[in-house]
Amino acid sequence: MIRETRFLISHRPYAIDLTSLRTDGGHWAEINAVWYRRRSGITVACTGRLQDLQDPLPKDAAEFLARYEDGRYGGKCEGRWDGERYWGAQEPDVAAKHLELLRPMLANYPAIPAGYDGWWRF
Repeated sequence: MIRETRFLISHRPYAIDLTSLRTDGGHWAEINAVWYRRRSGITVACTGRLQDLQDPLPKDAAEFLARYEDGRYGGKCEGRWDGERYWGAQEPDVAAKHLELLRPMLANYPAIPAGYDGWWRF
């Protein structure tokens, strides 16, 4: 992935939680991310993760991002907020946690939420 200094929604950028790298002990690695997209002309805020098959497993987030080159599938969205409707988790506690992040994120578009590093693109 490539780190950019400015936000351009057309580049489909991600803000990354650099402390959230997880591996499965095999070859899968994933990291938490948030991003903005346009859906039917409406800007939405999304939360989820980026997943990649990496061998050997990355030691840290910097190595994961440096080796993550295939963005054709994008992020795995787990929650989305468009200012009126939420799509995502069915568990009330998880949905509340998502909305706690997504509501201010969309209200402050295109700001990077606290604890995230951005902007990263493929």
